[in-house]
Amino acid sequence: MNKKDILIGFIIGIFTSLFGSYLFITFFTQFDISSGIQTIKENGYLGKVITLGTTLDLAVFAFLLKKDKEFMAGGVILAVIVLAISTLLI
Repeated sequence: MNKKDILIGFIIGIFTSLFGSYLFITFFTQFDISSGIQTIKENGYLGKVITLGTTLDLAVFAFLLKKDKEFMAGGVILAVIVLAISTLLI
């Protein structure tokens, strides 16, 4: 059960980060999502945009802790760690 909860939290964390990146590109740039990602990647800012999208994970983490879902919250933290390492490699 614990591994399942961690996996669910990990998936929630990844999708929340992707959603946050989508919101950033939509509201704070003049590009649509496909051309925005391509332009941001060409300029070398993709890791920074992913990092900005990850800030939504903080709210999800707090929500899961409030609902006593500690293992899911741990999965969200694992997703943040994986995304942080991936931004170093991008």
